[in-house]
Amino acid sequence: MRKRYVEVAFDTHLKEVVVCNAAQARPIKEVVICQLTEAMQKQSLSKARLATMLKTSRSQVDRLLDPTHDVTLSTLQRAAALVGLQVQIELV
Repeated sequence: MRKRYVEVAFDTHLKEVVVCNAAQARPIKEVVICQLTEAMQKQSLSKARLATMLKTSRSQVDRLLDPTHDVTLSTLQRAAALVGLQVQIELV
């Protein structure tokens, strides 16, 4: 019985870590999205036009600009490049 308790406790811990990581990632996403949106506004670039440039749909751009949705690094890099920005990742 002891082994089963350890497995359950570890599974619970992993779920808590995932929730914690997601909570930490959201503010970062919000900052990135804000920077991307500001660059779009400076260039008078609409979501529809960005979608065309990315060769994707407008709904995909909506997801890209929504902090609750995950986005791949390559998609973020492509979008940033189109508005004159670049993605830099730093581990501290």
